[in-house]
Amino acid sequence: MRRVIMWRHGRTGWNAERRFQGQTDIHLDEVGHGQAARAAQMLAWMSPVAIVSSDLTRAQQTAAPLSVACGVEVHLDPRLRETFAGQWEGLTREELGADHAEEFARWSAGDNIRPGSNGELRTEVAARVHEAVAEYAAQLPPDGTLVIVTHGGSARMGMGSLLGLPVDLWACLGLLSNCSWSVLGENPGNSRVPWRLHEYNAGTLPQPAIGDDR
Repeated sequence: MRRVIMWRHGRTGWNAERRFQGQTDIHLDEVGHGQAARAAQMLAWMSPVAIVSSDLTRAQQTAAPLSVACGVEVHLDPRLRETFAGQWEGLTREELGADHAEEFARWSAGDNIRPGSNGELRTEVAARVHEAVAEYAAQLPPDGTLVIVTHGGSARMGMGSLLGLPVDLWACLGLLSNCSWSVLGENPGNSRVPWRLHEYNAGTLPQPAIGDDR
C-alpha cells in the first residue's frame, strides 16, 4: 500500500529559544543538522520514491541528507510551509503569554482563530497541506512511499484533515518533536477515510503491527 511520511524539520536556534517561527525563514542549528543526518539514515531504509519539502530553508536543509542517502531529488512546495502568524513571529512563548495572553491561550487550546491578528486559520493551513499531500500521493506507485518534509503545526493540521478528524479534535494530536516523523498508510476500500495513522512522533523505524481486530 502507499505510505506518506510526515517529517518535521530539525531544530533551529529559534526552536531552542522557544520563539514562534511561523513562516520566518530560519536555518537549522548544529543540533538540527545532526538530527537530520541521523533521521535520514533511517528513513532511507523505507525506500522513498518521492520527497517533497516546504520551501522554507529549515525544511530544505532537513530534506537534503535524505535526498543524498536515497538518491531522490527534493521537490519544493510552498503549500507545506508552517502557519503564517503575523506579529507573533519571532516572539518567545513567554512574550506571547504576557502580551497576547487571551488570544494565545485560545490558539494554544486549539481554537480555529487567526494568530497574530492577521495569521492563518488552522483550517486554511490544513487545506493547503491536505491538497499538496493528496496530489503527490496520487502519483505514487501502488507500494510507493512519499516523504513530506514540513513543520510541526502544518504537519499536525494536515494529518488531522487527511485522517478525517473534526477540527475540534485536531488538538488530540500531540506536539511533534524536531526531526520526528509520522506515518500514514493507505486505507484500501474506504473512500470516506482513505488514510490510517500507523506511527506518530516517531524516531525509529515502523514495526509491523499485530492486532486482535483483524
